[in-house]
Amino acid sequence: VQLQASGGGLVQTGWSLRLSCAASGRTFSRYTLGWFRQAPGKEREFVAVISWSDDSTYYSDSVKGRFTISRDDAKNMVYLQMNSLKPEDTAVYYCAVDLYGSIWSSLHDYDFWGQGTQVTVSS
Repeated sequence: VQLQASGGGLVQTGWSLRLSCAASGRTFSRYTLGWFRQAPGKEREFVAVISWSDDSTYYSDSVKGRFTISRDDAKNMVYLQMNSLKPEDTAVYYCAVDLYGSIWSSLHDYDFWGQGTQVTVSS
């Protein structure tokens, strides 16, 4: 599976961005899809995940209520709608595929990763 993330950019506090992740090489309709982020000097952290079975979702506390993850299996796409952005959301955002897990999988369970897209939120 190859993943290509896009949609990042430089925005101001309170603005919105929509990240996209296109997958190729395998139909991922039966896989768990996640978004993660990594800020400078920090470890990569979980942001959001969506299951393959019932589209259930789970978010980190820091983004809950502001971010929405969705998927379009017909297009092999996963999205992250980010609203009310804050400077602390500044990071490189990565999409990832977990072939065998669930929304409770840890970062290390994910099998394929995209190259990342930079999101910078100015104050």
